[in-house]
Order: sequence, then C-alpha cells, then structure tokens
Amino acid sequence: MKEKKKILNPVPTQEDRELDTHLRPRTLEEFIGQEKLKLQLKIAMEAAKKRDEPLDHILFFGPPGLGKTTLAHIIAREMGVNIVITTGPILERPVDLSAILTRLQEKDVLFIDEIHRLNPQTEEILYSAMEDYKLDILIGKGPSAKSLRVDLPPYTLIGASTRIGLLSAPLRARFGMNFRIGYYSPEEMEKIVKRSARILGVKIDDEGAMEIARRSRGTPRVANRLLRRVRDYAQVKKCEIITGEIAKEALELLGIDEEGLDEMDKCLLNLLVKEFDGGPVGLKTLAVALGEEEDTIEEVYEPYLIQQGFLKRTPRGRMATPRAFEYAGVKKSTQPLLWEKGGEGNDKG
Repeated sequence: MKEKKKILNPVPTQEDRELDTHLRPRTLEEFIGQEKLKLQLKIAMEAAKKRDEPLDHILFFGPPGLGKTTLAHIIAREMGVNIVITTGPILERPVDLSAILTRLQEKDVLFIDEIHRLNPQTEEILYSAMEDYKLDILIGKGPSAKSLRVDLPPYTLIGASTRIGLLSAPLRARFGMNFRIGYYSPEEMEKIVKRSARILGVKIDDEGAMEIARRSRGTPRVANRLLRRVRDYAQVKKCEIITGEIAKEALELLGIDEEGLDEMDKCLLNLLVKEFDGGPVGLKTLAVALGEEEDTIEEVYEPYLIQQGFLKRTPRGRMATPRAFEYAGVKKSTQPLLWEKGGEGNDKG
C-alpha cells in the first residue's frame, strides 16, 4: 500500500519540478482555465503598467498543484520584472527575510510559497514592508538595542498558501488582491493534457487525453505526472499513440480508478464505510487506523474526496456520504451508533 500511495503524492519530487518547469505556461494566454482570475489579473497588470507602478500585493490560495507558482512566474514575465522565489518554512529568522527584501529592485516580484508557515516574528516585519515599503531592523540586544528603518523600493509580494485559514488576519488584510484557485473541469484538464503531450512529443488521441484528464483529480500537476507514466506504459507496449484503451490499462495498473481515486483514497473510504458504518469518525481515529499523519489526511486526501461528494466534515467528525456507500458497494446500516445513543466513541473531528 505504501508504494501505491506515492503515485498521487502532491509533494513534488525533483523530477516533478523539472517537468513542471518545462511544461509551465509562460503567458496568461497559454494558461488554461481559471478564466475569471485571468481576466482580473490582466486588468490589474495593464492598469499598473499605465500608472508605471508595481502591481498590488497578491495572495493565491487553494489546493497544491493548481498553478499558483506558475501564475507568479507569468505575472513577473508579463510585467517585465525579476522574480525572487522563497518559501515560508525556510525564512526562520527575520534577518533571513530582511536580506531578501533589501536586495529587491523596483517593481520586482517576491514570491513566498506556503506563506502561512512563516515564523510569527518573521511575519511581523512584512507588515510595514508591504504597507509602507519600510523595513524595521533591530540592531543589538537589550537596553542598547537600536531600531533602524530602511526604505525599500516599491515591489510586489505574491503569497501562495494551501491553508488560507492558518494565515493571520493582519497579514491577509495587507494583500490588495486575493484569489482562490479551484480544481479544473475535465474539459480543461483534457486541454492541459494535450498541451503537455505536444511539448513532450507524445502522440495522444482525444479518448486517451480525456481518460487521463478524468482521473487527474482536477489538478494539472497530477495530470502531467500521469501522462508521463502512461507514456512509459505505451512505449513498453510499443504503441505509437496513446489511445483511450492504452490510457485506461496504464492507469488501472497504477491503481487509479475512473473517479481518480488511488489506493489510499479507497482505503480511507472503505475504512469509513465498512468499519465505522459511515461515521462520524474523528480525524485522530482515522489517522491511527490508516497509519497516516492527521495533516496528510486533512490536506492531501480529504479535499478531493469532499469536492467529489464522497466525504463531509461535521462538528462530530468525518462522515461518508451516500455516494461513498454506493462506491464501496455497501448498504448503510440503520442501527444507531454508540455516540448517537448518548455514549462516547468519537474524538474531535
């Protein structure tokens, strides 16, 4: 089970990063999907250019693999400025962020991925840096410490987060534009698969592209990864073109069904439906039963299952939907559960 679980692991490997860079759209016109977001960005960038000002600070949030980093690169390219990339977890001390901010040139883009994981002390220096383009630096310690204020060139901060709820209100309020990036439709995913196939020099027909698209969880990063695996399968089978049949065979071999669910998704649903009669079940209980971390279940597996209508979160815990019972081929029991009788048996969801 561990090996199969890695198939859809959203944490990109070095190979994934290189592939994503190679396949990444370079302009808003090339970027498929998120039409309303693209229109708003286009208007904002054109207005900023006419005023000869940097673009307002932007916050992108949503599940991983949907294009937050790609959009940051596109913005910098279309604004004709440099982009500096970093992540929240590595900015452990205020001095780490200060060093980056003081090296920025006018109108540059600073992209901070996973910005919700910034150290609170590091985050605080962003307040004046974003609002007034001022950087407050503390020199020395104790009674002799002095505060030095440094002017920063006007710049654009683009933050990306997969957990917007963990972002502090003061920091969130300082972003002029907030965009939620949602999952892509099967039709949009089909276009993305075809575009990636062209860049990779892979021949694929409409049925093959749609087969991959339907099982890609509405996520371009997953689609590109599956396309690479299906390409390998087709080459081994000496098929010159990826057809719907070839794509289906390859994806079934990978353990990914027509709903886009992998082995861990199936284990979670089967556990919830068959062992707990659909719940409610606390997150801690699920984590122990699956041998997984709570954060992994909450951030990696649950969002897609909820979006597809297999799972719902309630104040009492996680519950399977009628669709989950239908998927598992199990009829829901009408017998009241222990905690429905007034007893205990559920931990905090």
